[in-house]
Order: sequence, then structure tokens, then C-alpha cells
Amino acid sequence: MGQSLADKRAAFRRLHESGCFIMPNPFDAGSAVLLQSLGFKALASTSAGFAWSQARPDYGVSRDQVLRHLESLVAAVDLPVNADFENAFAHAPDDVAANVALAVQTGVAGLSVEDATGLPDEPLYAEDLAAVRVSAARKAIDQSGSGVVLTARAEAFLHGQTDLDAVIRRLKAYADAGADCLFAPGVRDEAQVRAIVQAVAPKPVNIIATGAPLSDIAGWGVRRISLGGRIAHAAYAEIARIAKAMIGEGSFEGFKTGAPAINLNQIFSSRGKEQR
Repeated sequence: MGQSLADKRAAFRRLHESGCFIMPNPFDAGSAVLLQSLGFKALASTSAGFAWSQARPDYGVSRDQVLRHLESLVAAVDLPVNADFENAFAHAPDDVAANVALAVQTGVAGLSVEDATGLPDEPLYAEDLAAVRVSAARKAIDQSGSGVVLTARAEAFLHGQTDLDAVIRRLKAYADAGADCLFAPGVRDEAQVRAIVQAVAPKPVNIIATGAPLSDIAGWGVRRISLGGRIAHAAYAEIARIAKAMIGEGSFEGFKTGAPAINLNQIFSSRGKEQR
């Protein structure tokens, strides 16, 4: 592993300054190393993918489990890692700050904090409280002197609240509260994405891959494209497809598309030697 933690954090911040980059979301150390070997410049955790790997639903794992998971990702790769830190596992701003400080200690280069409460009857924090929570996360990062990139997420679209003006108002408040990067998962329409980019400029915007090619999304002004739980979803879907063919048809044809073991061993060999 060549880069120091400071180098990785500085590199991650530079990625947000110009252009547009893809930040895929591995769900464990092995998938992180595989993605690094393919040439990506940064990675991000996925709350859903990690939870599924633990046989839990999304948002079904604890703060401490996530912290250990982040440590494992950071240790596995020589790339910046961004943490999907859910709602920072806290409601009160002081507790958000304390938990963000713990996440910074795992060695991540960035982290995101959501404005979703996890409560079915009141899915989003009130806008003012949500902005104070972002400010608390900002203060914790600044006190650490780490330079970790803070992403603030407006979750309204994921909860059926699709008033774009309200989402933009939240994102602007989060930018004013100290977020380095803004993200409204669920927003996929080009015109809506462009409106968000313009509203929070010059701060960078992240979106989930929409199906449009990278060149088009970059043209919308987006700086960062992540995948959420899609890699984990694809992996589990492939396992299910092959297994169903075995059970239903007695067929083992699905294994013909698998990666040869020798290739995987080559990818993981340097890490294996380091751990001995």
C-alpha cells in the first residue's frame, strides 16, 4: 500500500474539483480489492450491500458494525474510501458529531450524512434540524483536522416526497451548513439534476448512476457518480440465478461465466502476503 492516509484524503478532495468520476460501492473487502484492481480512483461503502452481507436488511446493522466494516475497507485498498454513514446513527446534533468523529478515525476520506430519521411516521428531519446536524458533522471533521469530505444527503425522493424546490432548499441549507458535496438520491431526471447542480454551485453534486452514459452525466455538471447497493444487488441476483437453474433444471451452465480462480488469486495475492 503506497499512499498515506493524508495522501488518500487529499486525492479524494481533488477528484471533486473538476471533471466527473465514478465511485463504485463494494460491499466487502474482497469486492473493494477487485474494484481497485480494475482502475477506479475512489470507492464508497454501501449501507444496503453491507447489511445484506450480514444477512440483515438495509439500515439493520449497528453503528459499531459499520465502523468495523469501514476499517476493513480502508485497510483492504490503497484508494480513498467514502463512508455511507446513514444518518450518523443519531438524532441529536451532538451525537451526530460524536459518531462522525468515530467514522473519521476509521481512515475514510469522505462520509455522507442523511436527513432521513429511520422513523416511518416522520421519515425526514425538519429542515432546520437537518441543517444543524450537517453543521455538527462539519464541526467534528474540522476539529479532527482530517480534511475528510462531507457529503449531505437529502432523502426526500426516496420517501415519496418529490417536490424538487423543497429538495433544493434543503441542499442549499446543507451547503451553507458546511457540506462539501451534495446528494439527493432518487433524483434521476436530467432537468432536475441540472437544477440541483446550478442551485448549489460551485459545490459538487453526487448522483446515483441513472442509465445515461458517463459523458452525458458529466455534461449535466455532476462531479461524482455512485452506485449505491447495485453491485451487491447484481452479485446476489447472479447467485440466485445460478442456484435456481441448479434446483429447477439440474443445470450448472451458469458457472461458465464465473471469474477463473487463478485470476482472483492473482488479484488478492498481494494482500494475502501482507497479512501473513
